[in-house]
Amino acid sequence: MLCGDFLSQSRADTKAHAVFFSKAGILKRGMDISPRTKLRLLGIFPVIFFLAQFKHYWSTHELGNLFWMCNVGNLILALGLFLEKPVVTRLAAIWTIPGLIIWIIYVVLTWGLFVSSVLAHVGGLAVALIALNQVGMDRTTWRWAFGWYLVIQLLSRFLTAPALNVNLAHAVQPGWERVFQSYWSFWLVLTAATVVSVWLSGILLWSIWPAERLSRLNVL
Repeated sequence: MLCGDFLSQSRADTKAHAVFFSKAGILKRGMDISPRTKLRLLGIFPVIFFLAQFKHYWSTHELGNLFWMCNVGNLILALGLFLEKPVVTRLAAIWTIPGLIIWIIYVVLTWGLFVSSVLAHVGGLAVALIALNQVGMDRTTWRWAFGWYLVIQLLSRFLTAPALNVNLAHAVQPGWERVFQSYWSFWLVLTAATVVSVWLSGILLWSIWPAERLSRLNVL
């Protein structure tokens, strides 16, 4: 009698274990997200960074500052990831490096650190680098990055307050007035410097994550 009860209990335990491991297998398969889906989900973070900046500038009544390249860049980065558009992702990534340098020089050293600002610049850079590990960088996207800058700067001139001088679209950067006699001479030098900056940024990122090599690895 005891033997029969023991065998019965063993069969029940075995069946229970089988059901458990079966369900665990289903859960595991459900948690196995494809690399493409992971890359698209990564786009959520730049949106959060932008919204953090939105909240900050809303509180200071300076929403025009959202037009700065780094802030708009987070939205562009998210768009590229959500829509799986490598060129859009790359052009946003290119701007994270000069954007970080400018932010450190003109914001951090002058005004200090703000949580939302750190998220937008450091967080945006981190997401961009993770994305480039999948999509890579090519040698020509820097041209799109420069064209995008011209568009945003033009919009900044028409849509933002001159006092904010967003993307330096209205006046000479404070401290450079003695060097440049007019805004347009400043703008020409600024534009030339921008071309060099985005080109160097693109070359640097391409040397680390060349799209050609990554595409061959994905095929193999």
